[in-house]
Amino acid sequence: MAEEKTTERNVRLPNPFMALLPVLVLLVIMVMNYLFDWGQDPHIPVVIAIVVAFFVGKVSGYSYTEILSGGLSALNRCLEAILILFLIGVLIGSWLAAGTIPAIVYYGLKMITPAVFLPVACLISAVVAVSMGSSWTTTGTVGIAFMTIGASMGFNPALTAGMCISGAYTGDKLSPLSDTTNLAAASAETDLFDHVTAMMSTTVPSFIIALVLYFVAGMGASSSYDSSLSDQLSSDIIAQYNHMSPILLIPIIVVIGACILKVPSLAGIMLSAVLALGLAALLQGANFSDLITFSHYGYGDYINEMFWEDEELHALVIKLLDRGGMDSMCWTINLVIVAVAFGGILEKIGAVESLMGGLLKHADKPWKAVGLCMLTSLFCDWTMCDQYLAIIIPGQMFQETYDKLGLGRNMLSRTLEDLGTLWSPMCPWNSCGAYQAGVLGMSPFTYIPFAFMNIINPILAFITCFLGRNIKYADGSYTGLFTTTLKQAKKAPKAPEEGKAVALAALKQMRGE
Repeated sequence: MAEEKTTERNVRLPNPFMALLPVLVLLVIMVMNYLFDWGQDPHIPVVIAIVVAFFVGKVSGYSYTEILSGGLSALNRCLEAILILFLIGVLIGSWLAAGTIPAIVYYGLKMITPAVFLPVACLISAVVAVSMGSSWTTTGTVGIAFMTIGASMGFNPALTAGMCISGAYTGDKLSPLSDTTNLAAASAETDLFDHVTAMMSTTVPSFIIALVLYFVAGMGASSSYDSSLSDQLSSDIIAQYNHMSPILLIPIIVVIGACILKVPSLAGIMLSAVLALGLAALLQGANFSDLITFSHYGYGDYINEMFWEDEELHALVIKLLDRGGMDSMCWTINLVIVAVAFGGILEKIGAVESLMGGLLKHADKPWKAVGLCMLTSLFCDWTMCDQYLAIIIPGQMFQETYDKLGLGRNMLSRTLEDLGTLWSPMCPWNSCGAYQAGVLGMSPFTYIPFAFMNIINPILAFITCFLGRNIKYADGSYTGLFTTTLKQAKKAPKAPEEGKAVALAALKQMRGE
């Protein structure tokens, strides 16, 4: 009987207006949030959009259970990423407790001189962002310090801000600790380290070009430099810990090694966290109860405020150290849950097919798929005001397209970050752009021309793909940055079995022809 009822129902694709309605509702709420400065997070607007999507699904003939199954199915595919996000909170708390992140800042500040300020500060920003998995925290700590140091050297503040954005978002997109990095891998349904490895082929060359440009831009820098700010910040960091030495950088080496050796993500992150907690106990004097607190709530309650005299430096150190812990990831995970469910429901009710079906039909070559995916990310960044949606929505939309072209899911995840992550701070009404404008003291439109990395990376990714280079295939084969000759990786990128079967069949047919 149940099958007969299902057959009799008139299930159909929603028309383009109805398909667009949930996205339109979300867009209107988010834009009003920006225009009227409501200060609201995107969680509830996404929930409201989910309700509208349910309505569209019912009008299109789907049952409540069928619509719900779309959201739950999408969430099921992201469970590993959600677990990783929880562990990342633990990892950040453990790295702060051990002194790993402060050690990076401390040794990095020692490297600054006027002649190499821009490239070195950009590199330090990238390393700090990799170690913390956060572009926001990077610009809010060392970024603020660099803005002050840059002004004392006579650099254009817009140039310094663009440099900070370039470094912070490079590190953010490469970091296994970053929420967007994990989200991109989850949205494309590939392995975290497969995703990070794939990004190297576009991110590293782009970053090198950006560093060269910053070096050229800083060649005429003044030699008069007051190092008192960086010296005082270094002293304040040392005063927080019983021990400060290069040995504290070992947890970072472990994560990098896990990435290179393709150790499962959960195992690599957990190993580094346990090692860092061991260093916190051995070198910083933490007891077992402290280690549990670091893991759950972060390092904030342990900040020593007795020695501070400079309020500006006080604020910088607080921003650097008051973070981490499993509890700190709940805001991000809550948004991931509702946003992923929203994308799954849109896919289930046929909204994605109705809106993009005609456009996706034109993605018959890898470079077209990459270009359209980037444009979709850009649209989401600048209309939905949130970088998470700029990763989740195109990530789910383009899975089938990439499979039919024989491309690896790690190439899809790479494309999501090449523009979705890097262009989120370029939009003044995006949550990233609004935050960075407040931290750096200027509109994103002011620093955009100097955010070299953010401009170069998507252009390089698209042009190399157009030329048949830098392409990752589902069977593990790939073309290099400078050649179209196929090479073979040690293993194929992770993908769902059904999607991988489609991709491998497409590759077999393409190469047979």
